Amino acid sequence: MTQDTPSIHDFDFSLICEYFAALERQGPGSPEVTLKALSFTDGLTLDSRIADIGCGTGGQTRVLAQQAPGQITGLDLFPDFIHRFNARAQAEGLADRVRGVVGSMEALPFADEELDLIWSEGAIYNIGFERGLREWRRFLKPDGYLVVSEACWFTEQRPDEIERFWVDAYPEIDTLANKPRQVQQAGYLPVSMFILPETCWTDHFYTPQVSHQQQFLQHAGNAAAASLVAEQRREAELYDRYKAYYGYAFFIAKKVA
Repeated sequence: MTQDTPSIHDFDFSLICEYFAALERQGPGSPEVTLKALSFTDGLTLDSRIADIGCGTGGQTRVLAQQAPGQITGLDLFPDFIHRFNARAQAEGLADRVRGVVGSMEALPFADEELDLIWSEGAIYNIGFERGLREWRRFLKPDGYLVVSEACWFTEQRPDEIERFWVDAYPEIDTLANKPRQVQQAGYLPVSMFILPETCWTDHFYTPQVSHQQQFLQHAGNAAAASLVAEQRREAELYDRYKAYYGYAFFIAKKVA
């Protein structure tokens, strides 16, 4: 990428955290698709252990908690995200079974076969889809579920502009058709998959940023903040232009014992 078109990875972590911490969601999604993905799992009880990996401030985690029984641990690398996560859980009366911890998805703080469900919305790319599938598997009980949303190509061929953008941001991005094979090769039974609707990008991710961006610029007040906002606006424009070629999809899988 040139200096005129940086990717999100070119910015300081603290600046990224400051920008996204005030948002309900740190990536495309919605309560409706969270619940739809959850509907493909079964067997959860009050004793179940659930982990939301890369939970952000916990928008989707609180939706899970409203429908899924058991204890839920949210994990994220950014302490400010986890502070907000726990404050919201406390405010909504969920702190007795929902808690956030600071940690890395590369070194999960769980025992082997401790978890009944691993959840990760729009975050597994940080470790890589196939690596995450392989390394997280050992933390699941036999027949435990893994549910993740992942960026995918919808077509075999794409315009050069969006191809360059995504390959720079996430070199592992692959076609929707190849993902179930990767899931199966990592030791899971593919249960279901579905594409997130456009509203998960527009109404629930990009539109809420519009009013937030001006406040962020006034608060941060520096060139790096302005560049970050410009990049987020460019991402929204690219999605509007090329949404026929890519998007997020949910993948629901069960660990093969």
